[in-house]
Amino acid sequence: MRGYSGVAIALALSGIVLTAAGGALVTQLGPWYYGLKKPSWQPPNWLFGPVWTLIFLLMGLAFVMSYQQLPSLGARVRLFGLFGLNAGLNTLWSFLFFGLRRPDWALVEVVPFFGTIVLLVVTVAPLDKRAAWAFVPYLCWVAFATVLNVAIVRRNAPFGQR
Repeated sequence: MRGYSGVAIALALSGIVLTAAGGALVTQLGPWYYGLKKPSWQPPNWLFGPVWTLIFLLMGLAFVMSYQQLPSLGARVRLFGLFGLNAGLNTLWSFLFFGLRRPDWALVEVVPFFGTIVLLVVTVAPLDKRAAWAFVPYLCWVAFATVLNVAIVRRNAPFGQR
Protein backbone atom coordinates (compact mmCIF):
# COMPACT_ATOMS: atom_id res chain seq x y z
CA MET A 1 0.00 0.00 0.00
CA ARG A 2 2.57 2.46 -1.16
CA GLY A 3 1.74 6.03 -0.28
CA TYR A 4 -0.51 5.17 2.63
CA SER A 5 0.23 6.12 6.19
CA GLY A 6 1.68 3.46 8.44
CA VAL A 7 -0.62 4.73 11.20
CA ALA A 8 -3.71 4.24 9.00
CA ILE A 9 -2.61 0.74 8.03
CA ALA A 10 -1.83 -0.21 11.65
CA LEU A 11 -5.20 1.12 12.84
CA ALA A 12 -7.03 -0.71 10.06
CA LEU A 13 -5.24 -4.00 10.75
CA SER A 14 -5.82 -3.67 14.50
CA GLY A 15 -9.50 -3.00 13.94
CA ILE A 16 -9.86 -5.95 11.58
CA VAL A 17 -8.09 -8.37 13.91
CA LEU A 18 -10.00 -7.22 17.00
CA THR A 19 -13.37 -7.35 15.27
CA ALA A 20 -12.75 -10.75 13.70
CA ALA A 21 -11.41 -12.17 16.97
CA GLY A 22 -14.31 -10.72 18.96
CA GLY A 23 -16.84 -12.18 16.56
CA ALA A 24 -15.10 -15.56 16.57
CA LEU A 25 -15.01 -15.66 20.37
CA VAL A 26 -18.74 -15.07 20.76
CA THR A 27 -19.85 -17.29 17.86
CA GLN A 28 -20.52 -20.73 19.25
CA LEU A 29 -21.76 -23.22 16.67
CA GLY A 30 -22.96 -26.05 18.86
CA PRO A 31 -26.05 -28.18 19.33
CA TRP A 32 -28.29 -25.15 19.89
CA TYR A 33 -27.32 -23.55 16.57
CA TYR A 34 -27.39 -26.81 14.61
CA GLY A 35 -30.82 -27.56 16.09
CA LEU A 36 -32.37 -24.34 14.76
CA LYS A 37 -34.81 -24.63 11.88
CA LYS A 38 -33.13 -22.72 9.06
CA PRO A 39 -34.38 -21.92 5.57
CA SER A 40 -33.17 -24.05 2.69
CA TRP A 41 -31.52 -21.00 1.11
CA GLN A 42 -29.12 -20.42 4.00
CA PRO A 43 -25.54 -20.53 2.72
CA PRO A 44 -23.34 -23.39 3.88
CA ASN A 45 -21.42 -22.71 7.09
CA TRP A 46 -18.04 -22.83 5.31
CA LEU A 47 -18.97 -19.75 3.25
CA PHE A 48 -19.24 -17.37 6.22
CA GLY A 49 -15.49 -17.28 6.94
CA PRO A 50 -14.40 -16.29 3.41
CA VAL A 51 -17.21 -13.73 3.10
CA TRP A 52 -16.32 -12.05 6.40
CA THR A 53 -12.62 -12.11 5.49
CA LEU A 54 -13.36 -10.25 2.26
CA ILE A 55 -15.65 -7.78 4.05
CA PHE A 56 -13.06 -7.05 6.74
CA LEU A 57 -10.32 -6.56 4.14
CA LEU A 58 -12.50 -4.16 2.16
CA MET A 59 -13.38 -2.26 5.35
CA GLY A 60 -9.71 -1.93 6.21
CA LEU A 61 -8.95 -0.67 2.73
CA ALA A 62 -11.84 1.81 2.95
CA PHE A 63 -10.54 3.04 6.28
CA VAL A 64 -7.02 3.59 4.99
CA MET A 65 -8.21 5.38 1.84
CA SER A 66 -10.55 7.63 3.85
CA TYR A 67 -8.14 8.30 6.70
CA GLN A 68 -5.60 9.64 4.24
CA GLN A 69 -8.04 12.32 3.03
CA LEU A 70 -8.88 13.81 6.42
CA PRO A 71 -7.22 17.12 7.26
CA SER A 72 -7.01 16.89 11.04
CA LEU A 73 -6.33 14.50 13.87
CA GLY A 74 -9.79 15.19 15.28
CA ALA A 75 -11.45 14.17 12.01
CA ARG A 76 -9.34 11.02 11.91
CA VAL A 77 -10.26 10.15 15.50
CA ARG A 78 -13.96 10.58 14.64
CA LEU A 79 -13.59 8.30 11.62
CA PHE A 80 -11.83 5.69 13.73
CA GLY A 81 -14.59 6.03 16.33
CA LEU A 82 -17.28 5.40 13.72
CA PHE A 83 -15.45 2.31 12.48
CA GLY A 84 -15.10 1.23 16.12
CA LEU A 85 -18.81 1.70 16.78
CA ASN A 86 -19.61 -0.39 13.74
CA ALA A 87 -17.17 -3.09 14.87
CA GLY A 88 -18.72 -3.11 18.33
CA LEU A 89 -22.24 -3.47 16.94
CA ASN A 90 -21.02 -6.18 14.57
CA THR A 91 -19.63 -8.16 17.49
CA LEU A 92 -22.70 -7.44 19.64
CA TRP A 93 -24.95 -8.95 16.95
CA SER A 94 -22.89 -12.16 17.07
CA PHE A 95 -22.97 -12.18 20.86
CA LEU A 96 -26.75 -11.76 20.97
CA PHE A 97 -27.43 -14.34 18.28
CA PHE A 98 -24.87 -17.00 19.18
CA GLY A 99 -23.65 -16.21 22.69
CA LEU A 100 -26.99 -15.43 24.33
CA ARG A 101 -28.93 -17.55 21.82
CA ARG A 102 -31.31 -14.67 21.17
CA PRO A 103 -31.83 -14.26 17.44
CA ASP A 104 -34.85 -12.11 18.31
CA TRP A 105 -32.65 -9.59 20.15
CA ALA A 106 -30.08 -9.74 17.35
CA LEU A 107 -32.85 -8.82 14.92
CA VAL A 108 -33.54 -5.65 16.90
CA GLU A 109 -29.83 -4.85 17.22
CA VAL A 110 -29.24 -5.21 13.47
CA VAL A 111 -31.07 -1.91 12.89
CA PRO A 112 -28.41 0.32 14.48
CA PHE A 113 -25.69 -2.05 13.24
CA PHE A 114 -26.86 -1.64 9.63
CA GLY A 115 -27.27 2.08 10.27
CA THR A 116 -23.58 2.39 11.10
CA ILE A 117 -22.67 0.79 7.78
CA VAL A 118 -24.83 3.34 5.95
CA LEU A 119 -23.28 6.11 8.04
CA LEU A 120 -19.81 4.87 7.10
CA VAL A 121 -20.72 5.01 3.41
CA VAL A 122 -22.10 8.54 3.78
CA THR A 123 -19.01 9.60 5.75
CA VAL A 124 -16.36 8.20 3.43
CA ALA A 125 -18.06 8.92 0.07
CA PRO A 126 -17.01 12.58 -0.03
CA LEU A 127 -13.46 11.56 0.89
CA ASP A 128 -12.96 8.71 -1.55
CA LYS A 129 -15.67 7.19 -3.76
CA ARG A 130 -13.77 3.91 -3.98
CA ALA A 131 -13.87 3.64 -0.18
CA ALA A 132 -17.64 4.08 -0.26
CA TRP A 133 -17.97 1.35 -2.91
CA ALA A 134 -15.86 -0.97 -0.75
CA PHE A 135 -18.82 -1.11 1.65
CA VAL A 136 -21.25 -2.52 -0.91
CA PRO A 137 -20.47 -6.20 -0.11
CA TYR A 138 -20.84 -5.42 3.62
CA LEU A 139 -24.22 -3.73 3.07
CA CYS A 140 -25.42 -6.61 0.90
CA TRP A 141 -24.21 -9.29 3.29
CA VAL A 142 -25.74 -7.70 6.39
CA ALA A 143 -29.01 -7.10 4.50
CA PHE A 144 -29.03 -10.77 3.50
CA ALA A 145 -28.12 -11.82 7.05
CA THR A 146 -31.03 -9.73 8.34
CA VAL A 147 -33.47 -11.55 6.05
CA LEU A 148 -31.95 -14.84 7.23
CA ASN A 149 -32.25 -13.67 10.85
CA VAL A 150 -35.97 -12.92 10.28
CA ALA A 151 -36.49 -16.39 8.80
CA ILE A 152 -34.77 -18.06 11.76
CA VAL A 153 -36.79 -16.05 14.29
CA ARG A 154 -40.05 -16.92 12.52
CA ARG A 155 -39.20 -20.64 12.40
CA ASN A 156 -37.89 -20.96 15.97
CA ALA A 157 -39.53 -18.40 18.28
CA PRO A 158 -39.98 -18.03 21.18
CA PHE A 159 -36.42 -17.69 22.48
CA GLY A 160 -35.02 -17.29 25.95
CA GLN A 161 -36.41 -20.51 27.35
CA ARG A 162 -33.92 -23.04 28.61
